[in-house]
Amino acid sequence: MDDLIRSISELAKGAQKLAREAERQYSVEVEAILATQSHDSRRIERCLDGMLDFCFDQGMLVLYRKLCRYYFTIDLEATVSYVHVYRKMWEGQTEENDNRDNLPQAEERAAKE
Repeated sequence: MDDLIRSISELAKGAQKLAREAERQYSVEVEAILATQSHDSRRIERCLDGMLDFCFDQGMLVLYRKLCRYYFTIDLEATVSYVHVYRKMWEGQTEENDNRDNLPQAEERAAKE
């Protein structure tokens, strides 16, 4: 049993290390998108797609939310879709993410329009 626990612990550490590296790389792209005020939907969506796999990590989740907030002003429907995909994949996975879910209330805004 101890071997199993050690193996799981090593896998978790590896996932966190990979998430840290992904966060470093995606943060460069997110900042570039924001700095240039890019409206290139394909570029933004490619970034969001890649980031989704790492949203188990709080740092990546912060970046994902930041880009979603920006994209919301460009493409409401696409942003709503990304919020739904995030929630389907990750909501409820950890209590920490549930309590900090500050993604735009896109559905409410979309319903009002």
